[in-house]
Amino acid sequence: MLTIASDIDVLARFGRALADPIRCRILLALREAPAYPSDLADALGVSRTRLSNHLACLRDCGLVVTVPDGRRTRYELADERLGQALDDLRAAVVAVEADKTCVDAEAKGCC
Repeated sequence: MLTIASDIDVLARFGRALADPIRCRILLALREAPAYPSDLADALGVSRTRLSNHLACLRDCGLVVTVPDGRRTRYELADERLGQALDDLRAAVVAVEADKTCVDAEAKGCC
């Protein structure tokens, strides 16, 4: 059981980042390769303003960092292990979904 406040805070920040589908898509895109905001906005089909707000959230959560590149700024995952963590989390969720461990999932609209 997690009892250390910093452990709980870290997981809460990660959960906050994953709570929005656009932020999930940004993280998955950055898992593949660093990118510039304009390229991310085009690839994800969102406005640059909206993307900027999501990138700010991901920076605040400590999941992405900016890297100056001449007059531009590139974004990348703060740590390459985050890419593996995203893959592991996705695989675990898919495995649980396949198991349907929650018998009331369909009726309650959960899980």
